Amino acid sequence: MNDQDLEQEPQDNLGATPSSEELWNEDTYAAWTSRFGTPSEAAAKLSKDPASRLFPLNAYFGEVRGKKMMNLMGSNGMKAVALGLLGAEVTVADFSEANARYAAELAQEAGVGLSYIVSDVLKLPDEVLDSTYDIVFAEMGIVHYFTDLTPFMETVCRLLAPGGTFVLRDFHPVTTKLISSKGSTAKVRKHKVSGDYFDTALEEKKVSYSKYLPASGSQTGEKHSVVYWRRWTLGEIVTAAAASGLVIRELVEEPNLSSEVYDKGIPKTFTLVAEKR
Repeated sequence: MNDQDLEQEPQDNLGATPSSEELWNEDTYAAWTSRFGTPSEAAAKLSKDPASRLFPLNAYFGEVRGKKMMNLMGSNGMKAVALGLLGAEVTVADFSEANARYAAELAQEAGVGLSYIVSDVLKLPDEVLDSTYDIVFAEMGIVHYFTDLTPFMETVCRLLAPGGTFVLRDFHPVTTKLISSKGSTAKVRKHKVSGDYFDTALEEKKVSYSKYLPASGSQTGEKHSVVYWRRWTLGEIVTAAAASGLVIRELVEEPNLSSEVYDKGIPKTFTLVAEKR
């Protein structure tokens, strides 16, 4: 997410109580610990089979050893550390201090180097936008955070070296914009076309990590657990990439890769692969 998604409150009492941003960061770190374990525990699991953590992206990356890679909005660093274990030189850009903390500890426990830039990805310093990255990627729940895709795609272009590859994997708009699903088992799972595929309205949503918070809930309350989404059509995403100067090499529409039964016949995710001229 970018820094417009989180308001910061001033501290009026000289640091006697933590700020809302500090509490929000503690919530985020606690969410990842609840989901993946401590950085030490997560690193031990990740080190056993880092390639599995990258599925299905590794099919589009190819051999990563020696490659310079950028993970935009890379969250807790799980994918980045997996790539580091496979020999890549990886940088993560993400707004969250708590994500950076978890990622740094994860990388240290895994014994790999990791660069982490805490920044709105649309405001990266010029020295980072140096057209030297072999691969730039972003995945799963990314594009809906942008109310304008043009600056995001332009940032990708400025990061990539000539001939470099951009890989974007995200939820398929047919699923996120058009179809609602109900039912906890495959036999009773029902689908309904209840959305408007062409709706351009912003939606208020909880931040993605909130479902992993401990049962006691957030310390910060609802105010700092809310972001605003813009759900894009697939055509809008592909057009934005092409308009930025990227050459579209592949667009793969994917079923539910975690189940051969649930949501059969419905596109659940997509992967866009593009190249900088």
